[in-house]
Amino acid sequence: MSFATWIAFVIAGSLIAVSPGSGAVLSMSHGLAYGLKKASATVLGLQLGLILVLVIAGAGVGSLLLASSTAFTVVKVIGALYLIYLGVMQWRAAPVGPQASTAGLEAHPSFGKRVLTGFLTNTTNPKGIIFMVAVLPQFISKDAALLPQLAILGVTMVAIDSTVMHGYAALAASMQRYLRDPRAMRLQNRFFGAVLIVIGSMLFFVKRQAA
Repeated sequence: MSFATWIAFVIAGSLIAVSPGSGAVLSMSHGLAYGLKKASATVLGLQLGLILVLVIAGAGVGSLLLASSTAFTVVKVIGALYLIYLGVMQWRAAPVGPQASTAGLEAHPSFGKRVLTGFLTNTTNPKGIIFMVAVLPQFISKDAALLPQLAILGVTMVAIDSTVMHGYAALAASMQRYLRDPRAMRLQNRFFGAVLIVIGSMLFFVKRQAA
């Protein structure tokens, strides 16, 4: 892989990471609700999910998935329903945070739960698989070993996405001071819940690539 090819991938990967999506919404939601430090667990889960998607795309499984209408529909429906479920849970969630916790309303979810939420958000997103299957091959040279190239692209994409997601979480966390009271927290939960529901609903309309 040439340096020019890698730079092109960095640019493409940065544009993908910055573009709004379920991962960005989840990072902002958890950053605002739990703070940057705890939102890092969510970002970790997102990256673990991204690695799995990269492996699926690199192994060619993603191409088979897109070639099968039934398999693609199953993944799409599961992803859509999961995001809608997250949205409903976010909408219904009681306020969390220092002030809310002292009132005994609700504790923060565990580290493992935040990681799992991030992981499932990325692994059940068919749009991510479509992108990786369509774009990843453009940066892989047929004249070089496949695994080292996938490793380089994978590490690069994870580094980019992790930085961007932490940026989203940090930006949201910086607003915590203005949203400390339970009423503001409820409004925030309903806003992000509604956004997740909308994104999940939009996944139902994602089309499979033509074979």
